[in-house]
Amino acid sequence: MANNSEKTRYSDAELQEFKEIILEKLRVAKEELSALTKTLNSSNGNGTDDTAGTFKTLEDGSATLEKEQTNQLAARQKKFIDNLEAALVRIENKTYGICRETGKLIQKERLRAVPHTTLSMEAKLKQY
Repeated sequence: MANNSEKTRYSDAELQEFKEIILEKLRVAKEELSALTKTLNSSNGNGTDDTAGTFKTLEDGSATLEKEQTNQLAARQKKFIDNLEAALVRIENKTYGICRETGKLIQKERLRAVPHTTLSMEAKLKQY
């Protein structure tokens, strides 16, 4: 049997372990996106209609900023979900965990921390 430095891909059992990690992260990410979407879709019910005009303007500005931040979070969450789903495709293709720059296996510790990554630390550090 080849030692770890000669290994060119993860075994089916290892891929299954990563698949379970990704599916759990995907479940949580979709729940968070759903919560963000509900926040964006709900009307602002703070009841500021009877306050003075100055406060209303401040409240509107604050609500707009909050909505923009929530939109950014939702967009980031959608991208994260897309990346996790792409990782599942790579698992099915048995190409998961192979660095797209070096062609070497990405360390398990890195994949557990960032399961959607396509770069080894070696390649990631070269980007900076």
